[in-house]
Amino acid sequence: MTTTKIKINTIEDVKDFVSIVTGCQYDVDVISGRYAIDAKSIMGLFSLDLSKELELKIHSDDCGEFLDEISKYIVG
Repeated sequence: MTTTKIKINTIEDVKDFVSIVTGCQYDVDVISGRYAIDAKSIMGLFSLDLSKELELKIHSDDCGEFLDEISKYIVG
């Protein structure tokens, strides 16, 4: 499992992020506080407070290509 912090700022960013994640073969979760949302769910992401950093849990250790695709959303 790989974990990183992300920041999604706009509605267009949410759409783009979900589009990228949907292409993954493995599960990806977004965690905000005590809530864990499937990152492939656009409605789930809109239910989170997007003004804060979110934790991304990728259920794979071989996800370098995916991390490159979402690099504009990774914080730090």
